[in-house]
Amino acid sequence: MPRNHQNNKIIKLPPPIFKSSISIEEALLRRRSIRFYKDNPLTLNEVSQILWASQGISDETYKFRTCPSAGAIYPLKLYLSVINVENLEPGIYKYVPETHELIYLSKGAKRDALFEACLNQEWIKRAPLVLIICATFYKIKARYGERGIRYVFVETGHCSQNIYLQCASLNLGTVAVGAFDDEEIKRILDLPKDEFPTYLMSVGRI
Repeated sequence: MPRNHQNNKIIKLPPPIFKSSISIEEALLRRRSIRFYKDNPLTLNEVSQILWASQGISDETYKFRTCPSAGAIYPLKLYLSVINVENLEPGIYKYVPETHELIYLSKGAKRDALFEACLNQEWIKRAPLVLIICATFYKIKARYGERGIRYVFVETGHCSQNIYLQCASLNLGTVAVGAFDDEEIKRILDLPKDEFPTYLMSVGRI
């Protein structure tokens, strides 16, 4: 997987919506970990909305994102393993919050390998979409020292909860997966040396 994505295919995502018929209170009430999904595909609009909720830009002036970050450093990186999303070729993608786009990184969702790296959790293998939340630590450690490591994992939790609530609003299911082999995930995604996986989330229709 190339480190320089300049020549990779870019997919412009549909714009997110900012109002829905479900209140934040109802989304909180509905929020559950759901591990089994129908075979129906997700739509590109749904994926766009989930990505915006997870790490999207919510302030064009200062480029603040939808989840809080210590010092507005935003160390999280979001990758997608796509099997069954309308208008998206199966493969590995990276989300670009600043432009609300996807970079197509490689063909094939590598789902069998991810399944094994996640200790054979079936929902990782079967979900139409798996989000892999990763992080870099050097900038946040440069400002906050070793405490910055804690802030990265706190931020991962913020991001995950945003995904949970957005899925509840869209009547989709998701579950956070924290049991995985870090080095295997790095190898499967061919992550840069300074990026590390912090959470995976399977997403599907219920």
